[in-house]
Parts: sequence; structure tokens; C-alpha cells
Amino acid sequence: MRAAGRSVRARLRDRIAASDPGLLRLTAGLRTVGAIALTLAVLALLGADVHLLVAGAMAAMVATFAIREKQLGAQAVTLALGLPVALVSVTLGAVLNARLYVGDVFFVVLIFCAVYGRRFGDRGTALGLIGFQVYFLSLFVGAEISSLPPLCGAIALAFCASAVLRFAVVPATPTGVLLRLRLAFRARLAQLVSAQLDLLDAGPDEMDKALEAVREGTARLHETAMMIQAQLEDGTPDESAARLVQRRIADAEIAAERLGLLLLTARSAERADTLTLHLPGAPAPSVGQLAVPDEATATLRRDVQALRALVLRAGSGDSGTALAHVRNRLLGYRDEENLPPAPAAVQDVFRGIGEAARSVLGLRIALDGPLDESDDTPATARSREELDAEDAAIDGGEEPAQEQETGLRRPTTRAAVQVAVGSTLAIVGGELLSTQRWYWAVLTCWIVFLNTASTGEILVKGYRRLLGTVFGVVAGIVLAGLVGQHTWTAFALVLVLIFAMFYVAPLSYTLMSFFVTAMLGLLYTLLHTYSLDVLLLRVEETALGAACGVIAAALVLPVRTDRRTNELLGTVLDRLAEVTEAAVGQLSGGAADELLDRARDLDQALADLRAATQPLTHPVTPLRARRHTARYVVALLETCAYHARTLAATAELLPTHPSIAADPRLRGAAGRTVRNIETIAARVADEHAAARVETGPSIASLLGSDAGTPRYGRITDRVLRHLERLDEAVVGLARPLGVPMAEPRA
Repeated sequence: MRAAGRSVRARLRDRIAASDPGLLRLTAGLRTVGAIALTLAVLALLGADVHLLVAGAMAAMVATFAIREKQLGAQAVTLALGLPVALVSVTLGAVLNARLYVGDVFFVVLIFCAVYGRRFGDRGTALGLIGFQVYFLSLFVGAEISSLPPLCGAIALAFCASAVLRFAVVPATPTGVLLRLRLAFRARLAQLVSAQLDLLDAGPDEMDKALEAVREGTARLHETAMMIQAQLEDGTPDESAARLVQRRIADAEIAAERLGLLLLTARSAERADTLTLHLPGAPAPSVGQLAVPDEATATLRRDVQALRALVLRAGSGDSGTALAHVRNRLLGYRDEENLPPAPAAVQDVFRGIGEAARSVLGLRIALDGPLDESDDTPATARSREELDAEDAAIDGGEEPAQEQETGLRRPTTRAAVQVAVGSTLAIVGGELLSTQRWYWAVLTCWIVFLNTASTGEILVKGYRRLLGTVFGVVAGIVLAGLVGQHTWTAFALVLVLIFAMFYVAPLSYTLMSFFVTAMLGLLYTLLHTYSLDVLLLRVEETALGAACGVIAAALVLPVRTDRRTNELLGTVLDRLAEVTEAAVGQLSGGAADELLDRARDLDQALADLRAATQPLTHPVTPLRARRHTARYVVALLETCAYHARTLAATAELLPTHPSIAADPRLRGAAGRTVRNIETIAARVADEHAAARVETGPSIASLLGSDAGTPRYGRITDRVLRHLERLDEAVVGLARPLGVPMAEPRA
């Protein structure tokens, strides 16, 4: 029973870790709710009235979510600086509340300074956010000069409660976050292997659903790998340890994605296209039952299940003989040991399982240190030797300095000007709608500019906020009717809604807006200012604020969605060319380079592009053809990134792997691919560029590869396959991007 209980707890832990990598959302929600609850408890003991309770709750929420630094020391400094900023802001709010024009002008100046402060990093962003939100708080509770002393005391208490929760009750150190992210990576890797097992067993009618699950699992695994990359510098003791974890995470991600492609190929009538794993909604290739003996099918299914068990047990402290036996059997496939009689495509799956098992072994050694080697087979010993040699070859490198834009071209300055203009419009329009609640329009205008960089992104965010607000008003009406004048019941529901708001914020902006509006309905009830007209006015002010934000973004220093996506597309292509050229150069015998760092730069640039294309791929966009084109281009780029990432990982093995040798011919054979990437980038930057994309013989024929070379067992063959797929994907980019094709060379 105890073993069964541990199994259930482990499954529940893995499920939670996979759904919330690093428990970042859970931590943010608990910390914010705890700070608010502590503030309310102390204020209640002191006999504070409802206005102070509401002000303290809002201040505690602001003091908690505004701080974004990773290190606890930096968080403490920002929180300490934030308190005087908050006190000055609420004092000015109380003083200027009765002075109509002066107060409005100051509010606009404050908004400009708060947004401009983003250029100074996380601390500048936090202090600007605190200044704006506390000024808004003073307007919300109707602060007056006579009520300043108790109000300032409530705010100071809120900051102290936030500090207690942040540093004592729910601390989140970089090392702890990284540890939880590693658990999430393992859980999501196991989920991806489970989806691949379903793909293996899926019938023709279930294939599309199984393939979509593999796509989603691959994307979620990549998302977690990127989150780990962001935490490595602060969460590991030294640079070498960070680079070791980075390499092992990259190896595991590549091996898992490759295994999915091999499984899809084994189920298909022909070799599966990598694009199928990256294009949402792409139909699965025609499939049938595996044309292999029943014994081989059963063995394949058993080994995929064994790989999943190996992933789940990695890092659990279990080093028993059974686990070692499973690991040794799977690693043996890398050396052609015990391969069952089957077609070549199916045998490739077994080899892919062996490569995935090697990546899990490397990940476990990197994260947990040396393991017991007493049960190792020769194949396992060779894998350990390769991993040890790779680890010894790791050293640090320095990040090149990036050029910063100046003046109005700097994003923070441009956004500050835009939001100041939009807020001015929102103040004027909001005053016309309501002389008491006009600040809701300003708040919406402010919020739609947060974490956006183009007019299209602001339009989508404004639409989502308005949609969430409309449904939140309905929920607020229902909750206000149920709660009535029960103060502590209302505060309990407020805490629940705040937790839900923070927990869903990274997943759905619409849901977050829904919970915010429902919470505000309860706060109005507590302040005895609730009415249906007030909630309807909130919808009107929200719509007005979103419209003012869009107008300001469209007319003042506009950044069109096309321009933004073209800039990011050019960055992705530049990074792709850099990774490909550096990887091929190293595989050709050139000098070693920081390939995995370059590959992660490519992944980050691609993530930025994917986010920027959301206005183009949004379901309600009227430009259907444009939406399909944007999705297709992003999927092609993800395919290119996968092949480039794999080439980079293979090239990094060159100095230590006995089966990889440099081939000088690769540089010449892959030169066309690099030139094509640069040609497309030039065309994106200047539509009048005259260069054309080259086509011609395959990479293998340019290299003069022998037809008798085994399809597997020679790393060169795998490198060639990735180069050819990359070349095909790059040529495929030319058509949707309107790049002309050159006549094939003889």
C-alpha cells in the first residue's frame, strides 16, 4: 500500500510539474494571495475600516507581482525602493485628486515615466509599475489628505507582508526554480514519449489525433527547455555546470523529437516530412499497420514503454538492477546489438530509442552526478566514456555585446510616447463617460501596451481584455448578489479570484481579465459603490481605453505588424544562417564555436517571431490566406531550426565522439543552403533585392556519397539527411515569402 501511495503521489507530482513548469504560476498565486491575506489579517486586528482593507489588499498585490528579479538580494532592494515610491505616489494622488487639470497632467507624466523606466531593466519596470498602480489605488479608494496617515500605514504594512511571503514563506531562489524546471522537463519528456507510444498504436482513424498530441508534446518540451535556458545562469554554481546542463537538455530534446519523426516514418508509406511535426493541423501521412513480425512489434512497444519508465525514474534515486538492465538493453541498440529482424525504417526506430536512452543517461549524470557503473555493459560503458569526454571539453564563452537603438527608435521611449498619448485620449474620453470612474479607461490603455510591440498585438490584447471584461461583469453581478454585505465572505472570494488570475495569466489573457473584473465587482460591493451601472460603465471604459491604445499605436510612431514580423523574420534567418554555417564549418574541420548558444539564440528569435505573428494567426482575423501563410512560414522555420539544432549538437560531438570525423567536403556542399538563407533574409529586408534562391542537385550528390554506405551507423549519413531536409525547407520558404527562384545549375 505504501508503494502504491508513493506511485500515486509521484504521478500527481509529475502531472503538476508538467502542467506548470517550475511551479512558477502556483508560486506567484500563493505568494500574492498569502501577502493579501496577511495584510488583511493584521489590518482587521487593528480595527481598520473597509477602505483601508481594500487599499491594503491592492497594495499587497502590487508589491508582490511587480518584483521580477531572479536573485533574492535584488528583489529585496527593489522592494525596499518600491515602498517610498508607493508612499510618494499615494500622497500625490491624494493631493492632486481634487485638482482636475493638474492631476490629469501629472497622471500622464507619471505614465510616461513608468513606461520609460522599462529601459532600466527589471528594477526600473517594477518601480514604474508600483508608482502607476498605487496612484491608481489612490483614485480607486478616493484618497484624501486627511486619510493619508492610515493609508500610508496600510501600504507600508502591505509591503512588509509581501516581504514576509517572498523571503520567508514562499521563497523562490533561482536554484530552486531550476530544480523544479528540471522536474518539469522530465515529466514533459515522459508525456511526449507516451504520445509517441500512442502514435505507434494508432489506427488510421486515430492518426491525426495522435499526431497532434505528439506535436503538442514536442512544443511543450521545447518551451520547458527554453525556460531552463533562461534560469541556467542564475541557478547553477558556475558557467561550466550551466553549459553542461544546457547541452544535456538540448541532447534530450533533439533525441525525443527525432524519435517521433522516426516513428512517424515507420508508420508511413514513405519517409515522413519534418514539417508534419511542426505545422498545426497538417494531415497525417497515409499509414497502415507496421509491416513487421508480431514479435518485433511487441518488442518495439515494450522498448518505447521502457524508455518512458527510464525517463520517469531518472533523478528519482532509483539505481536498482532492473533499471540498469533496461538502460543497458536500450543503449545496446546504438551499437547494433540485438536489433530484431525488421524493415530498415523500423530498425531506425530502435536506434532512435537507443539515442534517446543515451540522452536520458547524460541528463541524469549532469543533474545528479556519477552513477553506479557496476552493472554496465560494454555499450553503456562506451556511452559513459563519450559523455565524460564531451563534459571535459566544455568551457565558457562570452556573449557579444548587442547594439542598442537610441532616441525615439528605442522601444521603451516609443512605447512611453504612445501610451502617454493614448492615456491623454483615455482621460478626455473617460471624463465624458464618468467624472468619477474615468481612470478605468486609462488603466486599460496602460495594460494593452504591456508586453506588446506592434499595433496588431495591441489590437488583439485589447480585444481579449474587452471580451474577458464583458464576461467578468456578468460574473461580478452574480457574485455581488450572492455575497451581499458579508465582508469576509467577499474577501475570501477576492482571494480565490486573485489566485485564479495569477495562475491563468500566462495561459490566457482573456481569462485573467475575466477574474480581474469579477474581483472588482466584489471590491465595489465592499466599498458600497456597487451597482449594475458601475459594472456596465467598466465595460464602456474598457472599450474606450482599448480603442485609445489602438489609435495611439496606429498614429503615433507606429510599428506595423508587417514591419515587426519582417524584422523578427530577418533576425530568425540571420540566426539560422549563423548556426548552419558554424555547424557545417565545424563538421568540415573548422574551429570550434559556441554552437549550442547560437542554437538557443535561434530558438529565442523564433519564439519572438511566433508571438509577434499572433495577430496574423488569430482565429478571428478576416485575412484567412494570410493566416495560413503565417502559420506555414513559422512551421517551416521551426523545421529549419530543428535540423540546424541537430547539426549544431552533432558538430559539438566532433572532438570527442569516435564515430564522427570531419569531412571538408561538407562546407562546399552546404554553401548553397547558407546562400539561400541569406538571399531570403535580404529579400525580407528589401523587397527589391534582385538575388534569387538557387536549386540544384541534392546535398548527397554534391558530396559524392557512395550508394553502398549503410543508411545508419555512419554519422555522416545522418548529417547529410539533416542538411538535405534543411536545404529543402529553406527552398520551401521562398514561395510563401515571394522570393524568385533561379534556374537550376547543371
